[in-house]
Amino acid sequence: MTRLWNAPTAFADEMIDGFVAANSRCVRRVDGGVVRSTASPVGEVAVVVGGGSGHYPAFGGLVGPGLAHGAAMGNLFASPSTAQVHATARAADNGGGVLLCYGNYAGDVLNFTAAQERLRAEGVPVATVTVTDDISSAPADERDRRRGIAGDLTVFRAAAAAAERGDDLDGVVRVARLANERTRSFGVAFTGCTLPGAATPLFTVPEGRMAVGLGIHGEPGIDETDIPTADELADLLVARLLDPAERPLDVDGLAGARVVPILNGLGSLKYEEMFVVYRRVAERLTAHGLEIVDPHVGEYCTSFDMAGLSLTLYWLDDELAELWEHPVDAPAYRRGSVLHAPARIADAAPAAPADAPVAPGDADSRDLAAVVARGVAEIATVIDAHVDELGRLDAVAGDGDHGIGMQRGAHAAREAARRTSAAGAGARTTLTAAADAWADRAGGTSGALWGLMLRSIAAELGDRGRPNAAAVARGVADAVRAVTAAGGAAIGDKTLVDALVPLADTLTTAVAEGLPLDEAGRRAAVAAARAAEGTAELLPRRGRARTHGDHSLGTPDPGAVSLALIAEALASLPSREGHPS
Repeated sequence: MTRLWNAPTAFADEMIDGFVAANSRCVRRVDGGVVRSTASPVGEVAVVVGGGSGHYPAFGGLVGPGLAHGAAMGNLFASPSTAQVHATARAADNGGGVLLCYGNYAGDVLNFTAAQERLRAEGVPVATVTVTDDISSAPADERDRRRGIAGDLTVFRAAAAAAERGDDLDGVVRVARLANERTRSFGVAFTGCTLPGAATPLFTVPEGRMAVGLGIHGEPGIDETDIPTADELADLLVARLLDPAERPLDVDGLAGARVVPILNGLGSLKYEEMFVVYRRVAERLTAHGLEIVDPHVGEYCTSFDMAGLSLTLYWLDDELAELWEHPVDAPAYRRGSVLHAPARIADAAPAAPADAPVAPGDADSRDLAAVVARGVAEIATVIDAHVDELGRLDAVAGDGDHGIGMQRGAHAAREAARRTSAAGAGARTTLTAAADAWADRAGGTSGALWGLMLRSIAAELGDRGRPNAAAVARGVADAVRAVTAAGGAAIGDKTLVDALVPLADTLTTAVAEGLPLDEAGRRAAVAAARAAEGTAELLPRRGRARTHGDHSLGTPDPGAVSLALIAEALASLPSREGHPS
């Protein structure tokens, strides 16, 4: 159990500050994460990794010569925001292009992809390789849907070594994809992990039982069994990873094949226990005729205090074997001898968006901006009231952070809307500022999607005049299109889309019938609440919960529930505050 914190919402930021203070030889703080504090050659491809905090040494601990050039570090178990990824990549760029490399999770894909598009628009060459090593998260014929766990290390290390030997961006991408294709992982857990400030772990395993095929964000396993002996566990891990369906396509037989075994502790399993397990792992691999290269036993991708471990097999070919010998000097991972590099001169930090002048709206739009700011404050209030329940719903088949993620985003949006409205901005500028603050502070999938939704609505409000009810309905309909285009979810996938589509459709129909916006909003909120409740009967087809679908049957989707709660809270606001005509 995590015992030491100040404010749970400040934990990740304070952790990063302390990490940088302890490792300034290797890293320096930037907006969004960390980058190398040492200089890299001009023109060298920058490998930028990242993901949620709570997995140390991933991701900041893997930044340094021979490994990553930068790490975008999100909040606890939440992907970094688009702005965080963008800022980290800009700070790490050496002029040779940027490779974005991260675990294949929905929130990371949304935010890293959006950052990639922004960087490309600015003229920075960028490519992406997602890590998909976890064999428990999708079948062998759907490897592109698998998530990344401890295999991050092998892919990051191969890509960085290729960058440092002088490969161009296409060459680094080729190596990263090759390393990913030749990496497989499988894990188990005996207890769940507990986030700072939480009273209970994200999931529990009955006494004497073991979760099989777990995720590193606290997602429960896909199966459960009695706790085996150390040898029996080693046999299980090796057998799963040596299944013929899981071997790289160009590995015809086991005899003589070279593998790097990585036995990874997830947070609270003791090294002595792992050594007992690895003893048997080595025996089994050798018995199959495999050549063991540079075995790793330790913590490389953790999950706070989870008691569990995973085994990764990295299947080497001649090129990957050579790259594996490349020296590394990062805060949490050192191999070989790295020549001292001079300190990198930090670029001047850009002015924060809050410092930029705000273009004033006209009188009508300023009045509406004040209503927008009060509406965003209402959102924060309703999320505060339901934060624990949203977390509980998310913990059933996810990672339990939906409540605190929504809370972080809503609080940031409330402050941005208040500040922007007070500066004389119109409604569009005020809601856009709230959208950007929400996306940046919340991170994760929900942060990205709420940023898109609020921006879509803001575009229809404008900074001049007072929009009519049809304009607001168009904004909500635009939000549906933005969310489905970004995340790919559809009705029936058990996501917030299941509540958002009925909300938008009902609002559009009611406004077309001539109902005033407040009455149309109440009708739409009822439709959203009904649809959110109905998600309890669905099996998830998107996001982290997809892998553990049966666990969520009977429980509504937390994203749909939070959307419905917000719609209900806002439905009566126009009648109290005044609204578009």
